[in-house]
Amino acid sequence: MAGNLSNYRAKRDFKKTGEPSGEAEVKPSNRRRFVIQKHDATRLHYDLRLELDGVFKSWAVTKGPSLDPHDKRLAVEVEDHPLDYGDFEGTIPKGQYGGGTVMLWDRGYWEPEGKRTPEEALAKGDFKFTLEGQRLRGSFVLVRMRHDRDGGKRTNWLLIKHRDDFSVEENGASVLDENDTSVASGRTMAAIASGKGKKPKPFMLQNGDVEADAVWNSNEGVAAEKRKAGGENKKKPAAVKQPKSATPDFIPPQLCETLARPPNADGWIHEIKFDGYRIQMRVENGEVILKTRKGLDWTAKFLAIAKSASALPDVIIDGEVCALDESGAPDFAALQAALSEGKTDDLVYFAFDLLFVGEEDLRELPLKERKDRLTTLLSDAGEDPHLRFVEHFETGGDAVLRSACRLSLEGIVSKQSDAPYQSGRTETWAKSKCRAGHEVVIGAYAKANGKFRSLLVGVNRGDHFVYVGRVGTGYGAKTVETLLPKLQDMETSKSPFTGIGAPKKSSEIVWLKPELVAEIEFAGWTADGQVRQAAFKGLREDKPAAEVEADKPASPSKDDVPDPETDQPGTKRFRKGGKAEVMGVMITSPDKPLWPDAGDGEPVTKVDLARYHEAVGSWLIEHIKGRPCSIIRTPDGIAGEQFFQRHAMPGTSSLLELVTVFGDKKPYLQIDRIEGLAAIVQIGGVELHPWNCEPGQPEVPGRLVFDLDPGPYVEFSTVIEAAREIRDRLEELGLVSFCKTTGGKGLHVVTPLAVPKGKKLDWDIAKGFAHDVCEQMARDNPDLYLIKMAKSQRQGRIFLDYLRNARMATAVAPLSPRARPGATVSMPLTWTQVKAGLDPKRFTVRTVPALLAKSSAWQDYCDSQRSLEQAIKRLGKSKRAV
Repeated sequence: MAGNLSNYRAKRDFKKTGEPSGEAEVKPSNRRRFVIQKHDATRLHYDLRLELDGVFKSWAVTKGPSLDPHDKRLAVEVEDHPLDYGDFEGTIPKGQYGGGTVMLWDRGYWEPEGKRTPEEALAKGDFKFTLEGQRLRGSFVLVRMRHDRDGGKRTNWLLIKHRDDFSVEENGASVLDENDTSVASGRTMAAIASGKGKKPKPFMLQNGDVEADAVWNSNEGVAAEKRKAGGENKKKPAAVKQPKSATPDFIPPQLCETLARPPNADGWIHEIKFDGYRIQMRVENGEVILKTRKGLDWTAKFLAIAKSASALPDVIIDGEVCALDESGAPDFAALQAALSEGKTDDLVYFAFDLLFVGEEDLRELPLKERKDRLTTLLSDAGEDPHLRFVEHFETGGDAVLRSACRLSLEGIVSKQSDAPYQSGRTETWAKSKCRAGHEVVIGAYAKANGKFRSLLVGVNRGDHFVYVGRVGTGYGAKTVETLLPKLQDMETSKSPFTGIGAPKKSSEIVWLKPELVAEIEFAGWTADGQVRQAAFKGLREDKPAAEVEADKPASPSKDDVPDPETDQPGTKRFRKGGKAEVMGVMITSPDKPLWPDAGDGEPVTKVDLARYHEAVGSWLIEHIKGRPCSIIRTPDGIAGEQFFQRHAMPGTSSLLELVTVFGDKKPYLQIDRIEGLAAIVQIGGVELHPWNCEPGQPEVPGRLVFDLDPGPYVEFSTVIEAAREIRDRLEELGLVSFCKTTGGKGLHVVTPLAVPKGKKLDWDIAKGFAHDVCEQMARDNPDLYLIKMAKSQRQGRIFLDYLRNARMATAVAPLSPRARPGATVSMPLTWTQVKAGLDPKRFTVRTVPALLAKSSAWQDYCDSQRSLEQAIKRLGKSKRAV
């Protein structure tokens, strides 16, 4: 997999761009180097470059890296770059490929993780590595997206931070906001763009006595002088120190959670929700810059607003640009038409927050104080039709929402009046809508008799682009005339949708590259996660398709939800006959208790369980997908009837997969996506018991599970010692093991298996090995262990259950709840947790999401698959030695 620079060179004219051609000699290093370059091109992004095979393997990370393991950053693989690009900081001329400003944002060294070589890991699409940079450190993984693994043209990956000492659990993008200067020169993007300031210290090019000029700018600087002189080394011009502005170039905006109903508690204010484009206004010395929520400069689109704002003092204001209809209400379709036609003089900027005045940072002030200062500032500037202050209401949120709905507005935004301004999604801002609205990505369009008929749309869920339905209305003749050419530019031969439920190939359907984002309104979600009665409102140019995901509504606190009888704040969460939507699935009877309590005196309801799966689902799904899965259902709660279901039944949700296994004509259930977990909850499913096969290969063992089941009078501390003994025995045989609670009184020790090449590993061999390990333990200590199920012999002893490793046998999944008092969960543990004092009862549906967020348990599971064949040989040798 040697590096190739032909694509890199073919894209560039080195007579015009100052980027290195790759001909310079780069001093060898005994460590692999990496750089991350902040690149303000058509869209601001960050380029990750890892030294491998004599080049930089490169990815464009659209939102930049994050230190939060929950964040999955789209990383588009691009052409290999030469190693001397590691010192490139400067300006690529407009009109050239990648034209814009480039900053050396981070650099350092990297090491591969796991047993595979980097080349093998890249080919497999699962590339783990450790960074040791000035700003980024610790373990990361690049995962190629599933629809890009089959030789497609797109090469999209996800960049994800692993949990370690360098990860954070929220606001992982703050590392970008807090570090806005070059690690090589200390300059801002503006200073780099100007070509002035301190030149960066080289990292890659350090060849002999000539210090390489790391600023590559086609118009000025040492690199340009060298080119003009035919490579002669000229004296560098003196660095000019640029005064740095006291105000940031851009502040990532604060975002809202979604609530079914607005808060009614004291301390909240409520504003009208505007149907427009979120825009941050920055004024400095009369110059106005208007940026989208992603930091794109849209000043040129809103020149009339910019002209009006130029009279303001130096400020940073948060607001929204809207078009108004004849009654003065925001009209998104009219905004789209104005932008499309370039007629934006009548657009209005609605200002709702004040972040900076001069050099004074107001973000830590209470919201009410910021708004008071904002209204005074706008009043002092005089009335202007392009600039308006957003008023607010302090009455109950329900009343404000009802009024907004009567006026046919989109909804309201509720904000805590004493809260500071916090970038990112927070609990102090919440939106409530009159009608369901959503951003979707267009994946296809349908025709009828050769004419445009409807859009087929989807959203991103993990590494899937999931179909969510058709948008059949909202298209006037003028809309179609404008929209159709943009759709035709995106036509492709292959469906972009993945997973089940996607439309089938048809002569009436035209597939599209999933790059256009649309705003729709609709009547709600079906149980299968499809939109109902969806209408097209317009295209959104301010949000990249990779960021469009299904809304995840939060729930108001119990004290905020009015009682259905009195419409006053109370403790009931849903009206009689009401439903709750979780991950796009409608949960009926959401208040039905499944457990009387979770050790806290409060019942655990259906909706509580669905939200538990929403919180832990991205972790859990990796250990059940691709495997037939049996479930224990308790439709009337754990005190009622319980039954075990392994086969699909009539009416099975399309969010679940149906798989056929050898020897059984009836299809089995399989859960391959997180939304399927909510579908299981909807039918009263509580426990998940997957096969222990290799994903997608039900006839091949993928892991062994040793179930330690203590009999009467066995202390849990003894079970802990037994688990550690199994771990040590397996380690001697070359296997890596992991531990979890069962949600009951025992422990499971799990060891992942490598799938051998050629001859497949069969279930009899796997079960036989597990039997032999347990038998050896029982033979060595017959007073403590036994391998027979007879209850009469189990008093004071631990039953070593190896039968979990037979074909069609199951074991409770990691993080699966149990249908037992206390709503306990089978909790994955680190081995340092498996010690005296461990209490399995503390791991419940209520407590586990927060505990899991702080845990590094099973982090290396996927890298720990080992050969069972080799372990069997070692076990045979140990038997002979005895």
